[in-house]
Amino acid sequence: MKRSSDRILTTHTGSLPRPDDLTDLLYAAESGQLPDPRAFEMRVRDAVAESVRQQIEVGVDVVNDGEQGKISYSTYVTSRLSGYEGEVHVARRPRPDAIDFPEWDEQTRPARASFRVKRLACTGPVRYTGHEAVQRDIDNLKAALRGRHVREAFMTAASPGVIAVFQPNQYYPSNEDYLFALADAMKEEYEAIYRAGFLVQLDCPDFTGLSATETPGEPPPDLAVRVEALNRAVAGIPADRMRLHLCWGNYEGPHHTDVPLRLIVPDVLKAKPVGLSFEGANPRHEHEWNVFEEIKLPEGKVIIPGVLDSTTNYIEHPELVAQRLVRYARLVGRENLMAGTDCGFGTFAGPPTVHPKIVLAKLQAMAEGARLASSELWS
Repeated sequence: MKRSSDRILTTHTGSLPRPDDLTDLLYAAESGQLPDPRAFEMRVRDAVAESVRQQIEVGVDVVNDGEQGKISYSTYVTSRLSGYEGEVHVARRPRPDAIDFPEWDEQTRPARASFRVKRLACTGPVRYTGHEAVQRDIDNLKAALRGRHVREAFMTAASPGVIAVFQPNQYYPSNEDYLFALADAMKEEYEAIYRAGFLVQLDCPDFTGLSATETPGEPPPDLAVRVEALNRAVAGIPADRMRLHLCWGNYEGPHHTDVPLRLIVPDVLKAKPVGLSFEGANPRHEHEWNVFEEIKLPEGKVIIPGVLDSTTNYIEHPELVAQRLVRYARLVGRENLMAGTDCGFGTFAGPPTVHPKIVLAKLQAMAEGARLASSELWS
């Protein structure tokens, strides 16, 4: 994993807005009504190439495929794993913060792309069957990078824990058994990405509890088990070829029941990946830069705090981005820091919360802010 050895490097969380026609094709594929699978694959390949080009043009150093070929960052796995053939749909649990504000929840629910995505329960043994699909993702990103210069490239993959949140267990004797079965299955995807030469990003929002938390504001009681399952899945991958992302749910909402970062970061830092990406720009979590005043970053770790809010169409001022980065650098060291985003800008396929052109403008502001911070930190 590249470090900020001579300047602050920039990256993002993974998903970027998809073209409208591709979104339609993704839902057609999910429902088994895709008229021309070959044309769909070519459309995904073109969208990945365009996404990579745009990332490079606005100044992103560590790029990815924008998750253009995935309907969501987590539910895509049901087409790559056995165990979901029963097509048992899962009812959505209300978010903890929505309980106090039911009118807001009712008003905003129809606009959320996440409610269009099919969620299935696990009703059989989990095995990895997505070898061709992950290879297509790898080939698409390699093709998009051909002839282009970037510091590094990464690919995202759902963690065992987040799969268990969105696709709950109705087969294994316990949720712990389910987590470790998922770990054993998904390691094939993680290792394929690593062998292809890309950084592996494990998406782990389950570490915060999300809507599955038993007590709002408190860490999930099985957090240590979730970290253990992740470490088991990535045992064969060097730590410096991985990063993980955690968040509290990528939506504009109250978030007043979110568990504080300081309560979970000691366990999260026990996860094997070197890089840690987390929210650091939105109004609920920006103040948590001060966590690193009392919790020392372990040797070798790198933090990737969000310096852009992924749920607002405000374009952050580059000077604000620089201030955020310098604040972190003073605590953890400039070489242990990378600029990132709070979460993805297209976690679920559908109308994006942030307009696609504004997403690019925000990423450009991040790059400009990183340059300002670098000038101060390397002066």
